[in-house]
Amino acid sequence: MKNMQQLRAPVLYRRFLKICILLVIIVNPGFSQQQSLKINDLGYFEMPGLNVTAFSDFYPDGHQSGVTIIQHGVRVAANGDLRLETSPGQWSAIPKNGTRIIDTLNQTITQKLWFPDSSRNAKGFNPIYYPDFTFKYQVNVNVLSNNTFRVTVDLEKPLPEEWVGQVGFNFELFPGDLFGKAFLMDNQSGIFPAFPYGPLKEYYDNVLAEPLAEGKRLVVAPESDMQKITIESRSGQLELWDGRTNHNNGWYILRSLIPANTTKSAIEWVITPNVVPDWKYIPIVHISQLGYKNNQQKIAIIEQDKSDFNADQVTLLRLTPEGKKAVKTSKPEYWGKFLRYNYLTFDFSEIKEPGMYQISYRKQTSAVFKVSDDVYDRNAWQPTLEYFLPVQMCHMRINEKYRVWHDRCHLDDALMAPVDSTFFDGYMQGPSTLTDYKPFEHVPELNAGGWHDAGDYDLRVESQIGTVWKLAMMIEEFGLDYDATLIDQEKKLVEIHVPDGKSDAIQQVEHGLLTVLGAYRSMGRLYRGIICPTLRQYVMLGDASSMTDDLIFDPSLTEDEVKDGHSGIQDDRLVFTEVNPDRELYTAAGLAAASRVLKDSNPELSEECLTTSLALYYSAEKNVRRTSRKVMALTELILTTDDSKLKETLVSMKDSIIKDIDHSGWILGRVIHKIDNKKFKKDIAFAVAAYQASLNEIAKESPFGVPYRPNIWGAGWIIQEFGLEQYFFYKGWPESTNPEFFVNALNFVLGVHPGENSASFASGVGSESVKVAYGVNRADWSFIPGGVVSGTALIRPDLPELKIWPFFWQQTEYVLGGGATNYMFLVLAVDNWIKQ
Repeated sequence: MKNMQQLRAPVLYRRFLKICILLVIIVNPGFSQQQSLKINDLGYFEMPGLNVTAFSDFYPDGHQSGVTIIQHGVRVAANGDLRLETSPGQWSAIPKNGTRIIDTLNQTITQKLWFPDSSRNAKGFNPIYYPDFTFKYQVNVNVLSNNTFRVTVDLEKPLPEEWVGQVGFNFELFPGDLFGKAFLMDNQSGIFPAFPYGPLKEYYDNVLAEPLAEGKRLVVAPESDMQKITIESRSGQLELWDGRTNHNNGWYILRSLIPANTTKSAIEWVITPNVVPDWKYIPIVHISQLGYKNNQQKIAIIEQDKSDFNADQVTLLRLTPEGKKAVKTSKPEYWGKFLRYNYLTFDFSEIKEPGMYQISYRKQTSAVFKVSDDVYDRNAWQPTLEYFLPVQMCHMRINEKYRVWHDRCHLDDALMAPVDSTFFDGYMQGPSTLTDYKPFEHVPELNAGGWHDAGDYDLRVESQIGTVWKLAMMIEEFGLDYDATLIDQEKKLVEIHVPDGKSDAIQQVEHGLLTVLGAYRSMGRLYRGIICPTLRQYVMLGDASSMTDDLIFDPSLTEDEVKDGHSGIQDDRLVFTEVNPDRELYTAAGLAAASRVLKDSNPELSEECLTTSLALYYSAEKNVRRTSRKVMALTELILTTDDSKLKETLVSMKDSIIKDIDHSGWILGRVIHKIDNKKFKKDIAFAVAAYQASLNEIAKESPFGVPYRPNIWGAGWIIQEFGLEQYFFYKGWPESTNPEFFVNALNFVLGVHPGENSASFASGVGSESVKVAYGVNRADWSFIPGGVVSGTALIRPDLPELKIWPFFWQQTEYVLGGGATNYMFLVLAVDNWIKQ
């Protein structure tokens, strides 16, 4: 009897405790967890299922600023701030951030701002041309109750009369998750359209579709508990606009105009995002979407809610003809907290039986992946060489059976850029052209070779030579010899999946050299880059051949005249020059590497590469600013010439190299075997060991096995570059370098990265990959196989994000010069290392 009473006591106590907690919850609903928004240690409002940030980020042209709502773990609205236009674009006026005040006592965040931003007014990488209008204001965000917050805007003084009706508070709603969802506005209703439609009307020099609705109270997605948001204006009218009418990359915009003669609470909105009770982030299992070799370390990363510390059973499933077969079940190990999630690890390295697998955890199942020694033999690096590089080729027609990716383009390249000019995307020309060519004079030998850089159509010299250099590295290191493409320079024709008996990698190297050396022949120097002259052309989405008329501009002709391959239409791209010793040495390195791989197949071009490389080196080496650039040029020239004087120069730089070991060390791994100076080798080895030890410590900050400190742009390209560099550190100093760094770098790109979207950053590679990317075909919500995106970005301060949206350059853009070729190199490096 005594034992029964002892057993019943804790049961009765637990029942009593539950009743007490229930009574407290009835009296105070906020007691259960944290059921009201509250400013957390990171400076934003938080409760389970809802976060509201106020200017934690400031990247408005990337839709990443102002008042922002993260609902059930997903960023659904952003850029809540004053704007001078109804539907602003990338080059529209944005304010300057001032002081941000976080008042935890009154649960208020206040941001002070003003127009214009003098640091960007007609200057900088992408200059903005502001109107002659100056004013100051502040945005205030405070909690009203539970999941309801208020946004107010106070002006320093009333708007000038001429600006009334133009300045308003904009709040952008992410379109990708709202297509087909309902909205309610007072007595109006509708569906968020998948495409922008009319009727159209002119608003202050902008042609826009008329508002979808106007009123005082908007309910977004009333049919979805996960997405419903109610927004009420206590000041002026709400207007719901489709910002894609005048900008393809626009969002839906909710807007209220600033009324005349007001300062205090000129805008007052009350916003209530719906919150599902007891919501928690659904666990995500991160694995390589491609798979693993038999003897490779295999660790899955499990990501779950930061309030969830439980570790339940994980099951590894093998796919068989009879169904799924469990081959391992165990509890994962708790790793810790990173960003806003808790992480666990599941090691299944002992599984070596070839086959297809999945991992199951709490009713969530990963994508399928392969375990096999041939996992990298097909559909891994090959799509980059088969598709991405051919599709990006400039001045060529790119065919793929029935499809034309683009026609011959930019055959009128290029006119010399005007002096003392500042253009977009970082292009500017100084007081001289640095050549014998006058502004707007045609420069020959620029209408061949090169690849369209990124999601744009420009050619930057570092992207061109960087691609050449990485291809040359792969040919030397791994014997890259693959033929799936016909490349005919005479006909300016490419046929995908038509082999021509020649190495695709060698032909691509030659294609890149056509533009780099063509410029050097014509101008006696490198170009900075080649880019279109107008913003209208720059934002063009479509076939590259439609950007210009392929006829050389002749100012003596009218726009309607065509004569001897010339026209009066000034649409030709511009070529920019610069004085930049660092870039010249980087180019010298790439040319020296190209010289070696072309020596047998194209000796004449090989010799020109070496001659030009040496000329660039000797003209730039005394004025270099970055030690690593000189080390790069010396390394590749030593490998090409075995010149003892160049070796002496490299050895003489020991102290500078040690100070810059994180940037200069990896390239030495390619040439250290050629250096005989024992003291040099000993001291460099010591510096490398210290640097590698520091990397091991930094890598412990995240569960992904690489140094990873996320930023506003996706880190995929940086981590790929890190992986490539680690390969050469390992090659030069295997005793102090962890080879798992470059293996983990590849896995990161292939899916082992944070956030709810665990897709491979390499489009078309792996079971799930980025298939809506910021490439030249982004308007079609499509992708280019083998292109590699920047990947998961950080929404400050702690949300990793990779949205399915074609217009986020900071998440899904493709680039040349490393983005794709570094990925190729990593796959080949990992395959080669594990084989050995």
